[in-house]
Amino acid sequence: MRIAIATQDRQRVDAHFASARTFLFYDVGPDEHSFVEAVQFDLFSSEDGAHPEDGEDRLGAKISALNGSALLFCRAIGGPAAARVVRANVHPIKLPDDEPIPQVIERVRTMLKGNPPPWLRKLLKDPEAGAERFVDDED
Repeated sequence: MRIAIATQDRQRVDAHFASARTFLFYDVGPDEHSFVEAVQFDLFSSEDGAHPEDGEDRLGAKISALNGSALLFCRAIGGPAAARVVRANVHPIKLPDDEPIPQVIERVRTMLKGNPPPWLRKLLKDPEAGAERFVDDED
């Protein structure tokens, strides 16, 4: 399963989706994982999540970069952005605190080894599943 990590420092999940300067991508399985790539963004929102009013779609490149990913880990994501991510068949997961990337990867591996939660089982069975799999839609 390919996962995406929104990060500023490349060490932790520490970025809001819109303000992330980098997405790190990993292939994660129950017994191993591997780094796939890092994607840098030139256009991003400020750290407080405020979007400039210049009419430019700052999220389009980020959503395109998620192609092929099943999960996106970030600190926060706004409702409209979350809806676009879900329409791209990616399940966004908001973390309440900054979390080291190895810890996030290990959590995914543990879920895959054991009895995954229902939303993950559905995702694993049907990667084209619709928006009903997005369960956390707070801003």
